[in-house]
Amino acid sequence: MICLIIPALNEEEPIGDVVRSVPNGVVDQVVVVDNGSTDRTCERAREAGALVITEPRRGYGRACRTGVDLALEIGAEVIAFMDGDGSDCPEFMHQIVSPILFDGYDFVIGSRTRGKREKGSLNLQQLCAGRLAGVLLRALYGVRYTDMSPFRAIRAELLKTLHMQEESYGWNLEMQMRVAARGARILEIPVDHRMRRGGESKVSGTLKGTVIAGLRILMTFFQVAADHSESMPRSI
Repeated sequence: MICLIIPALNEEEPIGDVVRSVPNGVVDQVVVVDNGSTDRTCERAREAGALVITEPRRGYGRACRTGVDLALEIGAEVIAFMDGDGSDCPEFMHQIVSPILFDGYDFVIGSRTRGKREKGSLNLQQLCAGRLAGVLLRALYGVRYTDMSPFRAIRAELLKTLHMQEESYGWNLEMQMRVAARGARILEIPVDHRMRRGGESKVSGTLKGTVIAGLRILMTFFQVAADHSESMPRSI
């Protein structure tokens, strides 16, 4: 049972095409988590065949966690995530989930920096943030990441044990850190990335959004790193 979670906030224009473009036979259930949209996001997602649930409390992490709760309730064994703005490429869904199904991996993340990108689809801040996070996480855990891409999949049993806390933009980084701290089998694969297909970015579209997201990600890093340090055995 593979469940795809798509958090969405005012994605009326692209969400229908995003849902319809998920490859048949790869995902069993597409769940769109509406995070308080004021447009027709819910209606368009339902028309495209998604199961739509709502999380009125704003926050990317909150929306993801609400989707995870439902996925676990319906028996998902693998839970995938992607954005609802059309920038992620669903044709890579098989490459994202198959290493978990067939090759024994626990967590697979798509790297936009290693794949082919439309010009302007990632700004300089996003590219630098992904690289910086990769350097820090390699120093802390010995794992190799080049991106904090939302396009990812994880074994449900592992996700249940992570006890995710972040309610906003640091959700993706927190997952990567907690997975690494568990010593899980991690695979990063190149994926293509496009310009968003409609609506406005809540993060990179404005200076305020970029600053807020950056601060949340930094706070997440230091909090999870502190948790990791406290959990390490002390020498006598």
